[in-house]
Amino acid sequence: MFQIIGKTNIDFVGYRRVAFFLSTLLVLLGLWAVLQIFQGGANLGIDFEGGTAVQLKFDRPVRIHDARQLVIDSGFQDAELQEFTADHKLLIRVKQKNTIEEKVAQRLVQAFRTGFPELGFVVDSTTEIGPTIGDKLQKDALVAILIAMIGIVIYIAVRFELGFGLAAALATSHDVLTVLGIFHLLGKEINLLFVTAILTLAGYSLTDTVVVFDRIRENLKKRRREPIEIIINRGINQVLSRTIVTSMTTFMALLALFFLGGEVIHDFSLALLLGILVGNYSSIFVASPLLLFWNRYSLRILKKT
Repeated sequence: MFQIIGKTNIDFVGYRRVAFFLSTLLVLLGLWAVLQIFQGGANLGIDFEGGTAVQLKFDRPVRIHDARQLVIDSGFQDAELQEFTADHKLLIRVKQKNTIEEKVAQRLVQAFRTGFPELGFVVDSTTEIGPTIGDKLQKDALVAILIAMIGIVIYIAVRFELGFGLAAALATSHDVLTVLGIFHLLGKEINLLFVTAILTLAGYSLTDTVVVFDRIRENLKKRRREPIEIIINRGINQVLSRTIVTSMTTFMALLALFFLGGEVIHDFSLALLLGILVGNYSSIFVASPLLLFWNRYSLRILKKT
């Protein structure tokens, strides 16, 4: 495999106290974001908060910038616009809190007829998402994430052992909460696309952690008499080059999506970019030290029995 760096001998486990202090702050930020979501203080999309989605089909292309400005001038500052260039379609999503007595769909259609009289269009579809459906989607998203975490523990426990599974699940939960907390801090919208990014991030983080754990497990079999700290550090250093190469290639692809992919997937790309950084950090400075603590805890129990 391509080696971006040579052999290293960094004492990663030695930085565990500093890393745990930083991770504690990040997790608390994520838990605060979760609390804000359930209290209604977060910037939720119409998937969770309710709202209206209107899709218009035009006879010829419409400039997305002009359409967005027209929607803003019509009083919907937080509306989301998604363009389908192949079919000349435009999807407009407006949150529930922006609704007024008059129907949102009617106001939007009238605004386009007045603002672009030269463009012919038809209403392709109109969707109303009520608060009840939004609450259900919130619960379903939370259940999906919890099921993913449980699946991680079961998979790693079968593939390796229980200690590895718990460490991987805690590290993945750390990544999810961290990205959620940063998104809330930045005022970004939390919607179903963000949940998709979170589940993708969980899979990426798990893959990176499994690679590190697999090398640690190999070293445990070969050098049983060595201190666990040395074995863990050796395993991390041995896969460090692979981790950097994999992360850089993934990061560059996501960076292209972030700058060139358009506004619709801008936040999705940002969540994954943050996830790459946080996931690599947690695989080295969170999951591996947790494995060390689990090993010491297990030994103490064995000595007592």
